[in-house]
Amino acid sequence: MKLKNSKYLLLALLVASSVGLSACGQKTEEKAATQTEEKAGETKVAEVKAMKGDELAKIEADKKEKENYLVIDVRSPEEYKAGHLKFAINMPIDTFEADYKKIEAFKDKDVVLYCNSGKKSAKAAEVLVNNGFQKVYNADGVKQFKYELVTFESKMGTDFIQDIKGGKAGLVIDAREAKDFEAGSFDKAVNIMPDDFESKKSSLPTDKNTAIYVFCYSGNKSATVAESLTKEGYTNVVNSLDGTKEIDFGFSK
Repeated sequence: MKLKNSKYLLLALLVASSVGLSACGQKTEEKAATQTEEKAGETKVAEVKAMKGDELAKIEADKKEKENYLVIDVRSPEEYKAGHLKFAINMPIDTFEADYKKIEAFKDKDVVLYCNSGKKSAKAAEVLVNNGFQKVYNADGVKQFKYELVTFESKMGTDFIQDIKGGKAGLVIDAREAKDFEAGSFDKAVNIMPDDFESKKSSLPTDKNTAIYVFCYSGNKSATVAESLTKEGYTNVVNSLDGTKEIDFGFSK
C-alpha cells in the first residue's frame, strides 16, 4: 500500500514539475517578446511630416513660436543668399549628410526643411530621421509658396560667436537695450536698436561689403536691424538666431 502511494506521489510531483517548467518557459518567451518589442520601438525610424507653406510662414512671423523650430534651407549658398526665410540657416543638400551632425542637439526638437520644390528637402529629411531625429518636417518650397524672403544670413549662436572670435566680423552690432549693452558686450561692438537705426546709420561703414554681425536678446530685434542694413545696401550681414537668453556669448565686462 505504501509503495502504491509512493508511486502516486512521484507521479504528482512529475506532473507539477512539468507544469511549472511549462509556465516558466511561457513567461520567458513572453519576456523575450516584450523586450524585442521594446527594442523595436527604440529603433523605430520617425516619419517625415509635411508642412504647408502658410503654416511655416505663420511660425516665422510669430516671435515666440519661431524659437521652437530650427528651419533649414537646403538649397545652394547662391540660392540662399538670393533670398530665404528670415530665420533659416543654410545647409546645402550636397554636403548635408556630412554636416547634419552639427545640429544633433535638435534630435528631439522640431526641425523644418525646405528647398525650391520639396524634393531636395525630402532627401535631407530622410537623412535626419534615419539618424534618430524625431520631429522632422518637409515644408513647401519657395516655388510652391510665396514666402517673405530676406537676404541677410542667419547663423546659430555658436557659429556666430566662432566667426567673431575668428575675426570675420568687420563690425558687431548689439541690438539689445542700452542697459544690457552697457552691462557687457563684445569688444568694440556698437549699440544700435531697431528704433535707433535711422539716427545712427550715418556711423555705419561706408564699404557696403563690410561683414556686419548683429545679435540681441532673442534674435528678433537683431533680425530687424539686419534687414534694415540690407535695405541700405549692405551685402554681407549676419544675424544670430540665438540671443543672449539662449546661450552665453562670453562678453567682456
